[in-house]
Amino acid sequence: MSGQDVNLVLRSTRVVTPEGTRPASVAVAGGTIDEVLPYDADVPAGARLEDFGDDVLLPGLVDTHVHVNDPGRTEWEGFWTATRAAAAGGITTLLDMPLNSLPPTTTVENLRTKQGVAGPKAHVDTGFWGGAIPSNVKDLRPLYEAGVFGFKCFLSPSGVEEFPELDQEQLARSMAEIAGFGGLLIVHAEDPHHLADAPQRPGPAYADFLASRPRDAENTAIEGLIAHARRLNARVHVLHLSSSDALPLIAAAKREGVRVTVESCPHFLTLTAEEVPDGATEFKCCPPIREAANQDALWAGLADGTIDCVVSDHSPCTTDLKTSDFASAWGGISSLQLGLPAIWTEARRRGHSLDDVVRWMSAAPAELAGLTRKGAIEAGRDADFAVLSPEATFTVDPAELFHRNQVTAYAGKTLHGVVRSSWLRGVRIAFDGELAEPTGRLLERDR
Repeated sequence: MSGQDVNLVLRSTRVVTPEGTRPASVAVAGGTIDEVLPYDADVPAGARLEDFGDDVLLPGLVDTHVHVNDPGRTEWEGFWTATRAAAAGGITTLLDMPLNSLPPTTTVENLRTKQGVAGPKAHVDTGFWGGAIPSNVKDLRPLYEAGVFGFKCFLSPSGVEEFPELDQEQLARSMAEIAGFGGLLIVHAEDPHHLADAPQRPGPAYADFLASRPRDAENTAIEGLIAHARRLNARVHVLHLSSSDALPLIAAAKREGVRVTVESCPHFLTLTAEEVPDGATEFKCCPPIREAANQDALWAGLADGTIDCVVSDHSPCTTDLKTSDFASAWGGISSLQLGLPAIWTEARRRGHSLDDVVRWMSAAPAELAGLTRKGAIEAGRDADFAVLSPEATFTVDPAELFHRNQVTAYAGKTLHGVVRSSWLRGVRIAFDGELAEPTGRLLERDR
C-alpha cells in the first residue's frame, strides 16, 4: 500500500469484488477507491482502519427505478425520506423516475425544478430519468444534453394524467429521436388493447386483479418493442418484467444482437400470487405479482442472464390510496429499504451467492445507466459500500422503515441479511439505523 493520500482502509474477511469474494483491505483516498489490497496489508500512517470482521463488504447498490414523487406529491414520498430509506438499505445511488412528481421530468425546466428540490435533501447520490410523452419529442435531445440518463415511456395508461402513454406510432417517433443521439429508452411494456379486453371486476379478490393484467399484455408489448428496436437499431430496456412467458422472446432478441436489456424487481422474485390475501392492496403493482411457477422461471432467467438486473420500482403512496379494492387502489410496492435482504433471502435459498446479488443489484444497474464510477469495489470507483451481515435475520416492522408512508408488502416477513452500515465516497451515511446529514450529490449522465 503506497499510503499516498489514503485516509481510510476498510477491511473484511469477505469483500465482494469483480473477481469474486475474498478477504481484502480496501484503501480509500479522497472519496475514491485507491487500491484493493491483501487482507493483512499495512495501514498507512494517519489512515483510519474500519475492520468489519466477517461482515460482508459490498459495493453500494444502484437502484435505477425509484419513484420519489417530489415535488408535487410529497405526501406520497420525497427526496429526504426516500434517500434515507435507500441509505438504510445499502443503496448509495438511485435514479428517480420522471413521473409521479409535479411537474414530470419532461422538459429541461421541469428537470431543473426537480434538481432544485432534490439537492439539499439527498442522502445518496441521485440522478434523473427524463420522460417521453406524446407532446415532447422536441424536448428529448435538450433533456439528454442536460444530463438525464435516458427516457421512460408507457405503452398503457400510467395512472396519472400528466404523463400520457405512447401509441405505436408515437413510440417509433420517440425511439427514432432517442436512437439518433445514442440515448436509452426504458419502457413500461403492457399492451393497452390486451388490458382493455381483459375482465375488469372491482373488489378485494386478488385473483380478479391478476386476471385484469394478463401476461399477454406484457408479451405483446415486449414483442412490439423488440421489433421497433431491431428496425431502428435503438437501445431499449424493459422495465419491471413480471411475465416469464416473454423470456424466450427476449433471449432470442439478445442472441440476434437487438440492443435490449431487462430488469425485474424484488416483489416479482420473492412474493407470489398464491400468498396475497384478498383486500391486501399493499401487494398491488402493475404489472402484477404472478404465480409461483412464473417466479421460478424468472429466477431461471436471472441465472442465465436473460434478465440483467434487479431494481426496486419503489412506488409509494399515502395509506388512504391503498383501499381494499384492487381495481381502484393505487398500484405500487414500497420496498426501497428492503430490496437487498428480500433478494438475498430468496437467492440463498435457491443456491445463489452474494456475488450474484451484487451483479444484479449493483454492477448491472450501474452499467445500464452508464455510471462508470459506481457498481464495483475496484480502483478508480467511488468509495460507495454497504456492510451486510448475511446470516443475521430480522422481521420487517413497517414502523422501522424510513420511507414516508410505512406501508409495505413485506410486513411481518423474516428476512436474511442485516445492513449494518452504508458508505458514500468514503463517508459513513448510515449505521445501525442511524442516518447522517445528507451528503448525496446530484448526478448527470457521464458524457
